[in-house]
Amino acid sequence: MKLFLSIFFATAIFISCAQSQNSKLKIPTSISSKPVKGEAVATFGEGCFWHAEIIFQSLEGVRDAVSGYAGGTKINPTYDEVSSKTTGHAEVVNVYYDPIKVSYSTLVAAFFASMDPTQLNRQGNDVGDEYRSVAFYRNEAEKAILQAEIKKITDAKKYKNKIVTQVVPFIKFYAAEDYHQEYVFNNPTQGYVQAVSIPEYLNFRNNFKGGVFKK
Repeated sequence: MKLFLSIFFATAIFISCAQSQNSKLKIPTSISSKPVKGEAVATFGEGCFWHAEIIFQSLEGVRDAVSGYAGGTKINPTYDEVSSKTTGHAEVVNVYYDPIKVSYSTLVAAFFASMDPTQLNRQGNDVGDEYRSVAFYRNEAEKAILQAEIKKITDAKKYKNKIVTQVVPFIKFYAAEDYHQEYVFNNPTQGYVQAVSIPEYLNFRNNFKGGVFKK
């Protein structure tokens, strides 16, 4: 994110067009901050968590996607610490969902459809291990689903390069600072949001056929 913001003004014309195009766009947000009985949790990292948050919150059956950090060694890390690339943490989202309305398999399919899993320690202009593609499984069934999706994509030869998504056991999630939560909804005209987050979200909605979107 920081790298992109440094070159933001070079994309002013593009952003102006995006603002016009997306002025009526409904940004998906959390339904409630209160846990629901019987809900499950899944954790994914796919670059900037502002992007991941609206991707998953757009799916029917997802109550909330909370931005945070996982996969590293630092306890209670801050955004600046994670950005320093010394903590081992990735920017991730904890996805709270109703498994009756949306399956873990659908979430996994959405995960792989909303980023490039062949980019190592980056997504686009966001570079560093904090932006790595990573999926955290909580049991062997989830691990098997993740591995099966990787095999499916590989066999389909969707990408020229090898998938480098990490599939690792979940240990601990740390929620990011309050200002990162619902960031796109609260900052719809911010430069990175207009030039990256929203276009990527629209591309996902236009191309993902594996799930049902909220109305």
